[in-house]
Amino acid sequence: MSTTDAPAASHSRLLQALPTVVLAIGAVVAIAVLTHVDPNATDSPLPGCPLTWLTGLLCPGCGSTRALHALIHGDIDHAMAMNPLMVLALPALALMALNAAGWRPRPLQRLWPVLAAPKLWLILLLGYWIARNLPWWPFTWLAPG
Repeated sequence: MSTTDAPAASHSRLLQALPTVVLAIGAVVAIAVLTHVDPNATDSPLPGCPLTWLTGLLCPGCGSTRALHALIHGDIDHAMAMNPLMVLALPALALMALNAAGWRPRPLQRLWPVLAAPKLWLILLLGYWIARNLPWWPFTWLAPG
């Protein structure tokens, strides 16, 4: 590589890391906001789910803000009651972000293709979306609250 290629390679690495940096900044801002703002309060400035407001249906993300608030405050039970899929998927999403940033420990290499499979996430989200809107037990457990 010549010296003229070094800036291009550096620029490429910066562009590759950009989504992870933006995600990390977003996470820090979200944690800061949710440390001080309670989404469960009736006067909360945080918006509710527009899909639920328009249709009455729960989306896969409904309850995620309240679940994150509960996690930040150490209440795992309440977080699971708000959105169990989000709570269970959070470690996988964190690993995917670290993988995108270049952190690839050898013991987890076989896990990356599974975690990065769009078909897996599509099936999981669609299945969860349908299941949490069914009005019978045990599916009612998936609704926030």
